Amino acid sequence: MPTNTSNTLFFFLQPEFKYDSSKKGTDKMWELMSSYLGTDRAAIQRQIVNHVEYTLARTRFNFDNFGAYQAAAYAVRDRLLESWNDTQQYHEAQDCKRVYYLSLEFLMGRTFQNALVNSDLEGPFKDALMDMGYDLEELYEEEHDAALGNGGLGRLAACFIDSLATLEIPAWGYGIRYEYGIFKQTLRDGYQVEIPDFWLNHGNPWEVERQDITYQIRFYGVSNKYQDGGTERSNWEGCQKVIAMAYDSPVPGFNTYNTNNLRLWRSRPRNTFDFDKFNSSDYHGAIRER
Repeated sequence: MPTNTSNTLFFFLQPEFKYDSSKKGTDKMWELMSSYLGTDRAAIQRQIVNHVEYTLARTRFNFDNFGAYQAAAYAVRDRLLESWNDTQQYHEAQDCKRVYYLSLEFLMGRTFQNALVNSDLEGPFKDALMDMGYDLEELYEEEHDAALGNGGLGRLAACFIDSLATLEIPAWGYGIRYEYGIFKQTLRDGYQVEIPDFWLNHGNPWEVERQDITYQIRFYGVSNKYQDGGTERSNWEGCQKVIAMAYDSPVPGFNTYNTNNLRLWRSRPRNTFDFDKFNSSDYHGAIRER
């Protein structure tokens, strides 16, 4: 992993959000989405229990601290998405340029407490959860840090993204959604050993999966030139192709409604399973691309 900021790039691009008022039902959609989630105790509690039942499919008889953290995290994320959508629409209406910040690492730390503090919601959520029998400080410990890096560059990138949101600068961060971006250390038989950090084992309530935003990425291969009616063209051949799929995470600024975005890219195979190789008893070859 890199350990200096020379691997991080800044550049400016036009916004990518377009509002099409000609679509049928758009006015009705805006009317229905014109209200906001409440921040009083009753509103927060109602949304938390809704996520318990409808998002997590759990009941009051099977609801531990981790489940409470997940439900509360989804309730916080819902509020972040409201400000996230408004922020993007505002930037679009202002026709402003955006800063796109690219980094190989983003060590954001624990999102739960940071989002509550930045949005001035820590007090209301603490009061609401305490009334339900849960200690907010204990729920903070249930969150697993996103393993999106391995060094100082990732922490520096996270500070930049937080600062850009706080300063109300239109900005998006771009990085890689690592499955094992950092390692854990433990002791075995008196020796220190490193093991993978399976940070996604229990899901990540802070991200939004964008299955409609995918790109085909090519590695290796050669570029062969050919003539097309007197015009020289090139064809990329013999390459390995993978699919990149986007995941968005809202990044709230401190003491401001402005909420920027961190977009991470997950690598997926074009074909997850080769049935012909499986039928030929080549079980490893059947999943080699995956």
